[in-house]
Amino acid sequence: MTSTNHSPLDKKKHSGFWEKKSQPLDFPFLLAVLLLLFVGLMMLFSAGYAASLSKTGDSYFFIRRQLIWATFGTVGMLIVSRIPPKWYTPLIPAFYAICVFLLVLVLIISNDSEKRWIYIGSFQFQPSEFAKLAVIMMLAQYIKRHKDEMKTFVKGFVIPCLIFGVPCLLVLVETHLSGAILIFGVGFIMLLVGGSNKLYCTIAVVIGIIFAAVALLNVNYMMERVLVWLDPTRDILGSGHQPYQSLLTIGSGGLFGLGYGKSRQKYLFLPEPQNDCIFSITAEEVGFVGVVLIIILFAFLIWRGIYISIKANNVFLSLMSMGIITRVALQTILNLAVVTNSAPTTGISLPFFSYGGTALLVLLLEMGLVLRVSRDSYLK
Repeated sequence: MTSTNHSPLDKKKHSGFWEKKSQPLDFPFLLAVLLLLFVGLMMLFSAGYAASLSKTGDSYFFIRRQLIWATFGTVGMLIVSRIPPKWYTPLIPAFYAICVFLLVLVLIISNDSEKRWIYIGSFQFQPSEFAKLAVIMMLAQYIKRHKDEMKTFVKGFVIPCLIFGVPCLLVLVETHLSGAILIFGVGFIMLLVGGSNKLYCTIAVVIGIIFAAVALLNVNYMMERVLVWLDPTRDILGSGHQPYQSLLTIGSGGLFGLGYGKSRQKYLFLPEPQNDCIFSITAEEVGFVGVVLIIILFAFLIWRGIYISIKANNVFLSLMSMGIITRVALQTILNLAVVTNSAPTTGISLPFFSYGGTALLVLLLEMGLVLRVSRDSYLK
């Protein structure tokens, strides 16, 4: 990440909200996004139609809704990629405050055991998905404004920790452990990249580990997940059913897979084949070779996103882009770790693949923000 004082944002004037002329966006990054979106939709259709039929009576329910969100998200991504940052940066504090308010609101009004959703008629959305983006943008803006004070304890550590700590705690209370892990992980990495004192960051990690250990020992479902992670055969018909079936599904694919649409485990043997465990179904159908290619595609997207962040000539844009790519990288790694039983079950989705309209929409809007950074950095 470079922090030169001469920003393209300062050098060129924009005639209005919609930028009429701009540099080309980063085509390799865009291509990776579109390929992952296409493959993800294909796998969702295959992995989810049996579960869709079972839950809704319509085999096409999941894919139909996901295609609608993908269309809106793709259009939104292209629109966002052309909007000058100066038009939305003043709105970031308000966006952050609204997201925190919604996280509090969902705890008050939700009747679900997992307090994650806000319902408006037949429409529902997860405030935590928007909160992840709000935290990234708010931290990027704060660090830019206080870049010369990031080594201090209060302005360089305490206040940034509060920025991501408050949403993290609220999401954790929602019993959305994976969301809390992502917010904490992204916030911590942005602190390091932003120049915060490494000693303070180390202290934060130690505190986080202690807090996690206390929660682990006092929350029964968390402790059970760890025990199942250590021994997937511990309770095959209960808490160990998902990790055991996930490993069985992945192993069934072999080297080249059973073929697209030919998974056996998706017929309600494996829980959440359209969501948390979609990678397991993917491995069963396309095999080891296929999933390696998908992982390479994810790796290319992440590498290209980091490259865009490093080349950015504006501290805010660089940090925002880095935060977004970090979030995608952490979420992908955690999902793969969970489905392969390399980490305890956390209920984390796979970007571009898992079913979820809010998550896909926000993800594609984030990709639009990264593409916007590539425009302003004059990448070639």
